Amino acid sequence: MEPIIYALAGAATVLGATWARERFADFRAQRPEDYASHQGEAFDLRRHLNGALICEGVIYGPTGRVTSRFVGDFLAEWQGNRGVMREVFRYDSGAEQRREWRLDLGNDGRITAMADDVVGAGSGWQKGPTVQLLYRLRLPQDAGGHVLDTTDWMYLAPNGSIMNRSQFRKFGIKVAELVATMRPVTPQVSA
Repeated sequence: MEPIIYALAGAATVLGATWARERFADFRAQRPEDYASHQGEAFDLRRHLNGALICEGVIYGPTGRVTSRFVGDFLAEWQGNRGVMREVFRYDSGAEQRREWRLDLGNDGRITAMADDVVGAGSGWQKGPTVQLLYRLRLPQDAGGHVLDTTDWMYLAPNGSIMNRSQFRKFGIKVAELVATMRPVTPQVSA
């Protein structure tokens, strides 16, 4: 009987340590308030995600190895506190993916985000130099059609570039992570 008790106690300790790590020390433990008083320019979706942008990044699989590389062309337009951001991703496999975000920004910094492949509405905050967005993303049928819980953070760099880190989970288990940069497209000057 004692081995069972020790095994249960060990399992409870592991679960407790995992919960504590995820709540207080993991990527998902970040809160918008953590960044409210950071120095430097504050992230404003209407300014920093506006106009033509280029996005370059990688997607890591569950083992931490890069599974895909991509480049995205974005076009974001705002009218007051409502915006539309159209994204076209081109992957190293040759695949192309399109998404159109419909964004609402509250005067308190609260964000509501909708897209055709997002289940329900995403929600988040802009605070200090960061934006957090939580949503449930439905993968295309050729990728299994799974619905993944997504935690998306964007960090404004001092030069106006945006660093994006997203984690995708199924049943609480991380199945992928995305790291990307976004920056305004600068017009080419002719000589």
